[in-house]
Amino acid sequence: MILRGVGVSGKMYDYLIVGAGLYGAVFAQVKTEQGKKCLVIDRRDHIAGNIYSEQIEGIEVHKYGPHIFHTDKENVREYVNRFAKFNHFTYCPVANYKGELYHLPFNMDTFHAMWGVNTPAEAEGKLAEQRAEFANIEPKNLEEQALKLVGRDIYEMLIKGYTEKQWGKPCSELPAFIIKRLPVRMIYDNNYFNHPHQGIPIGGYTAMVEKMLDGIEVRLGVDYLSEREGFEALADKVIYTGQIDEYYGYCFGELQYRSLRFETEVIDVGNYQGVAGMNYTDSDTPFTRIVEHKHFEFGKGNPNKTVITREYSQSWSKGMEAYYPVNDAENAKLYEKYKELAGKESKVRFGGRLGTYRYMDMDQVINEALEDAKKRIQ
Repeated sequence: MILRGVGVSGKMYDYLIVGAGLYGAVFAQVKTEQGKKCLVIDRRDHIAGNIYSEQIEGIEVHKYGPHIFHTDKENVREYVNRFAKFNHFTYCPVANYKGELYHLPFNMDTFHAMWGVNTPAEAEGKLAEQRAEFANIEPKNLEEQALKLVGRDIYEMLIKGYTEKQWGKPCSELPAFIIKRLPVRMIYDNNYFNHPHQGIPIGGYTAMVEKMLDGIEVRLGVDYLSEREGFEALADKVIYTGQIDEYYGYCFGELQYRSLRFETEVIDVGNYQGVAGMNYTDSDTPFTRIVEHKHFEFGKGNPNKTVITREYSQSWSKGMEAYYPVNDAENAKLYEKYKELAGKESKVRFGGRLGTYRYMDMDQVINEALEDAKKRIQ
């Protein structure tokens, strides 16, 4: 039952879940299955949070950037399969550096295109040659870390420009721990993820979340923070999945986030780039990637049209959507202050990416929601 813009009533619930994204939907579904009464609210006008998808020209479009489900957690795989049937999509992005194309992640296809090598031994030799220049440095920043891991060619062509666009800072000013390691595969394998389970829900993520929320009251287009007292009076417990610093009125200052801007376009061709994701790794191209949504379920939708999205990374400010945290030492220290406040709450618990100020893949979000609903939050 989804309601839009409905005012606060006097009914009581066991749980008020703020946020109809993945964490909130999973938590609400499990608690409802346990016999609890839940109310889910969201200030957006739709469910599913950032994994929301909608049809354009019969193509399921990922409105807030591409989301590929992948996991090695059997409990998570079993859980999501209750609500969706997944296809066999495999994510094999391509890097575009000034018109030259390279496969990702770094593998034998990449090395062959870059250096003309054909065998793992030749690739290992070339990598050793590239790394030798930086073997004795102790990395102080991301640039030095990347150079030590993969050498100058891969760093300059496939890492530097993309990373600086993504974070809005020179790589020499980013902390080294952002890339503790860079996967290098000595095989011809372009599958981006190593997890055994990977795919896209047939019919889209929104349909999957709708099934999770079946029979649960959902109110959309309402702002919890502006009506906090009324909403908190409705439930015994509150699960908050928004920004933890915003919840506390930024009392210690603003945590830093990165935001994204999307330009979506319908094009009168059946196939624009031949791949779901193409990363633009040079610094001159203003966007980080182009997503062609048709390739997530290729063969579906209008055969004469396709939908692409150009994705731009940008600084976050109040009023913008926060997509991922800036996990440097300064923000980690600031988050600890908010975490300490949260630990003193008797009624409110924080979950999800924004509530815990962490970047998490979908399977991690689902797993934490399952654990919190079943064990930790009673």
